[in-house]
Amino acid sequence: MENAHNSKGAALKSFLKNHPCIKFITSSSPDYISLRAVFSLDSTATPLAIVRPQSASHVALLVSYAKSNGIKFVIRTGGYNIFGLSIVEGALTIDMRDISYVNIDKQSSTARIGGGILEGELVEQLAKEGLATPTTSVGSIDHVVWATYGGYGLFRSNFGLGVDQIVAAKIANAKGAILEADEKLLRGIRGAGSIFGVIVELTIKMYPLKTILAGSLFYDSRDLSAVFRSFNMGYQALSAGGVSPQLTLNQVMVNTPHGRAFGVIFVWSSEDETTGRRWLKKVEALGTVIMNMVAMTSIPNWIRGTARLTPTGFHGEGRTRNIRQMTDEIMDIIVRSFEKMPADPASPQGSHIRCGGSMFAIHDMRGAVLNSDIGSVFGTRDPHFLLEILGGAVVKENMEQALDCSTSLWQDFKHIESGNLLPSTYISLEPPDQTPGDPLSKIFGSNDQEVRNLKGEYDPEDVFDLALPKLKNYLWTEFIIPGPGSVSESWSAEDSSKMKPLLTKNTECYRFCSHPLCNRQHGSRTGSLGSNQ
Repeated sequence: MENAHNSKGAALKSFLKNHPCIKFITSSSPDYISLRAVFSLDSTATPLAIVRPQSASHVALLVSYAKSNGIKFVIRTGGYNIFGLSIVEGALTIDMRDISYVNIDKQSSTARIGGGILEGELVEQLAKEGLATPTTSVGSIDHVVWATYGGYGLFRSNFGLGVDQIVAAKIANAKGAILEADEKLLRGIRGAGSIFGVIVELTIKMYPLKTILAGSLFYDSRDLSAVFRSFNMGYQALSAGGVSPQLTLNQVMVNTPHGRAFGVIFVWSSEDETTGRRWLKKVEALGTVIMNMVAMTSIPNWIRGTARLTPTGFHGEGRTRNIRQMTDEIMDIIVRSFEKMPADPASPQGSHIRCGGSMFAIHDMRGAVLNSDIGSVFGTRDPHFLLEILGGAVVKENMEQALDCSTSLWQDFKHIESGNLLPSTYISLEPPDQTPGDPLSKIFGSNDQEVRNLKGEYDPEDVFDLALPKLKNYLWTEFIIPGPGSVSESWSAEDSSKMKPLLTKNTECYRFCSHPLCNRQHGSRTGSLGSNQ
């Protein structure tokens, strides 16, 4: 195995001598450690090599070479996959970060962006023109992955999710060609990301916005249960009267060097400072504020400030739940978990204090998020609260306690009143090791079959098998009972080369079939496939 690994690496290096613009990095390269670094501190995988293409044509060339030579590959940009899947043992890492251009078209209020651009780079370029687009608050996160998976961001109530901003896309497909997405494929990219091909360019919407009123508010947290309940009861009263779409609030429970603290991230996405400050006073009144960092600022400055408080990596993983309403039952579950959250404050770095790894955040979905008419397979458009549960630790010794706390909280939500728990989840926080047969609909809702069909059309050989979601994680092993004229054989639903010849008119399926080449979901015996071949 090691010899084969070395042989593939040597062959790739030799091949790239004819393409000197594509940077080639191995574990012996002087900049390997810095280029390999990812957010998950648990990631120990050693890639076959790291390559850094400079253009879409380079990406297509690498996909074609990898496919022809049986090399597994993974696409890396920001490296923020919380489960460490930006690097895979023995696989080629295609690092997109040098493809980071921003080409603005003011006439159409859109921008073409490179497939490797990071949030911080994007907001800097847009801000020079007095423009903005929905982003996350962490500048080192990759915009394309964030947006195509949904993109719960800073301005969601005002402008919508990241996925709602995508108006065009280009991919390097499974044949190693550059393809401009038609509307059918674009629907799939909006929600399912790069499972159909490497996204080398997006065209996104822009909005005029030079300054925002934004920052963190922290409340007196000596009684965490009381402050959390008081805030949410007050916020419900505010919501009943209507909350401005320009206002986005994220509730957060974080570790600090001074202990656990409850607060909110306040973002007013309008240059109307007077109205924004009126809303700020209403939010301040929901508790006893002990720290107020809200100020008028530019978007790049605000994101740079957030970076000073955010850990650059952690040990652990994430979970998520979607709920419809913040009921007493939900608040009871959450406040019980506060007492279990381990103290894991990060060490001071320079003149700034960074928070620890464990965190609980609540993102409310309202406003423009609910009214989007853009075509996408993103599955969660009901009004809801997304619960972001990060069970991690900056100090590795604290990881197990953090994981126990987050897992316990996540499991507790299984038992709540059924109508209040949405069946959907958010792919960026969904653990990748799903039990075979778990419904893909929990990510894509009623669009799950559309995703399978698109995968079967655009990547039938599963060339992009390391892209998330890994569809094979949602497939059962199937058994074919032959009808007249069919072939008697057992087969795996993951083996598309075997599957297609067996899907004859008289073939019968048992158990659950969700292979992308099959156009039906089958339950326990369903009879023959008929014309669905």
